Amino acid sequence: MEPAIPAHLVQERTQPSSLRPNWEPRAAAFVARFAPRVRQMVMAYFGVQYRQPDEPALVGGALATLSDRCAATDGPEHVDRAVYTDEAGYRTVLTIAYWEDPARFDRWFVDARAAWLDERNSSDEAGFFVEVVRPTTSRFETLFSSNRREGVAHLSEKFSGPVAEHEYWGGARDRIPLAQTDPLDAGEPPVASGDRRRRVVRGQHNLCLIRSGQDWTDTDDDERRMYLEDIEPTLRAGMEFLRDDGLSVGCFANRYVRLLGEDGNPVDKTFGMSWWRTLEDLDTWAREHPTHLSIFGKALKHLSTLGPKVRLRLYHEVTVAAAEEQYFEYLGCHPDTGMLRAVGESEQTPVSVSS
Repeated sequence: MEPAIPAHLVQERTQPSSLRPNWEPRAAAFVARFAPRVRQMVMAYFGVQYRQPDEPALVGGALATLSDRCAATDGPEHVDRAVYTDEAGYRTVLTIAYWEDPARFDRWFVDARAAWLDERNSSDEAGFFVEVVRPTTSRFETLFSSNRREGVAHLSEKFSGPVAEHEYWGGARDRIPLAQTDPLDAGEPPVASGDRRRRVVRGQHNLCLIRSGQDWTDTDDDERRMYLEDIEPTLRAGMEFLRDDGLSVGCFANRYVRLLGEDGNPVDKTFGMSWWRTLEDLDTWAREHPTHLSIFGKALKHLSTLGPKVRLRLYHEVTVAAAEEQYFEYLGCHPDTGMLRAVGESEQTPVSVSS
C-alpha cells in the first residue's frame, strides 16, 4: 500500500498518528494525486436561495450568467451544480467551482462576484451568497472507494494505489499533510459585518469543510434497493441532525445536496457539505455520535456483504483552511444561511460593506 501523503509533502511528524502498525483496511481506498507544482486550490460555492415553488426569473437569469462566466477566460477547471432544501425551507441551487491556480481565480472573481452579488439581485424573491476556501495542498485530503473523479479530484493527475490510512477513527487527520506538524486548533470565532441585506463573515483559522459524496449510478436493482431503502434513510437522518442541531456538536452548517446533470435534471449522486469549527469536532461526531455511527455501520455492512461486487461509490474531500484562505459574503439571505449561522444576529457588527 502507498502512504496517503505524497512524498513532496511528507515532513517529520511531531503530531501523533492514529494509524496502528501493520494496519490493513478491509476495503481498498485511494487518494487523488495532484502535480507537485500545484501548491494551492480554490473551492468556490455560489448559492442562490428562494422559497417560491417555481424558480424566479431573477434566479434563472443569474444562473445563466454565472454559467457563461464559468466558461469564459480564467474560468474554473471543473464545475458542479446541485440543489437542496435548507433548514428554513428555501430551495437552494449551488454552483461549485474549482481552480488549481489562485491567480486565475482572482482575475475571474472580480467581475463574477460583482455580477452575482450585484445590488440588482437584492430582492425579496431570492438571496445570493458566495463561500470560498483556497487551501494550500498541505491543508486538504481526499479519499475515494474507486477511481472515479469527483469534486476537487477532477483537477488531479491520477489516483494513488490503495492506502492504509482509512477505516479507523482519525484517518482524515492522518491524510492531511499539515497535521503531521500542526494540531489544527481553532482560531478566534468568526464574526460578521455589514447590514441586514449584505453581510460578510470573517472566517476562523482552521475552519473545517467536508464534502462527502455518494454515487449509486452503477448499482444494479438489488444493490440500488439496499442503498435507497437501508443506507440512504440513515444517511439522511444524520444529515438532517447536522442541519438542524449541528451547532451542538461543532457543525456550523450542513447541506445534503443532489447533483444535477448537464441537462439540469437530478443524477444518482448526493453529497453532504458541512462547515465545522474544527477537524476535531468533525472527528468527535464521526467517532462518537449515534447518527454517524449508524451511517458508518450501515456502509460497512453494505461493503462487506457485497465485497468485490459492490457498485456504490463513496468519496470525500476535507479541508482545514487558514483564516486568510476564506471568504464569505451573503446578499439578502436568511440568517441561518451557511456561515451566518455560526455568528448569529447578536454578533453582527454595523460596518458598511461596499458592493
